[in-house]
Amino acid sequence: MQDQRRDGGGTIRNSAGAAARRLGRIALIAPVLCVLWGLEAHAQQKIGYVDSQAILEKLPEYTSVEQKLDQLEDEWRAEIEDQEEKVQALRDEYRAWELLYTDEERRRKQAAIQKARKKVEQLRQRYFGPDGRLYTRQQELMRPIQKRILNATEEVATEEGYDYVFDKSEKVLFMYARDDHNLNDRVLRALGMTPEQQTEGR
Repeated sequence: MQDQRRDGGGTIRNSAGAAARRLGRIALIAPVLCVLWGLEAHAQQKIGYVDSQAILEKLPEYTSVEQKLDQLEDEWRAEIEDQEEKVQALRDEYRAWELLYTDEERRRKQAAIQKARKKVEQLRQRYFGPDGRLYTRQQELMRPIQKRILNATEEVATEEGYDYVFDKSEKVLFMYARDDHNLNDRVLRALGMTPEQQTEGR
């Protein structure tokens, strides 16, 4: 998911990474993985893994979310650019007439420019800041998809007897991972994706 974010004029939206982080309940960090391997001397553990980013990119609703977010981003960026043009117009006017202004007029013009610049920055933070509208909207749109992936993963793990399922797109160190422990296709089937649809998404 193109989770977040770009800075102001260019928000960094790495939604897929954001989605992977939201699936943290099914992912364990590397030290825990080492402990689990150590436990195999006492009891055989069945461990599988998924790549939540790869799963997301195959879901049609994820594409729809990305399109909505891109549309919002374009609209808000256009609004900011419009305000930036107004700031530039005020600057150009000030430079052209500066020598003819009285001291009072200069102070007034400079204050107007500063106010216009502040408005641009407020807009940028409102839309693209850490807790801005783009981030909030992304969380709202992604939450149902993340929940579906989590539920499907839990369903596959329960039905097939997996003790632990790791998210390969997380910062978990995989020195080696056998393909037959990759649960992506089974999770996608649990999400209603046919093998044909999965192949088309590749």
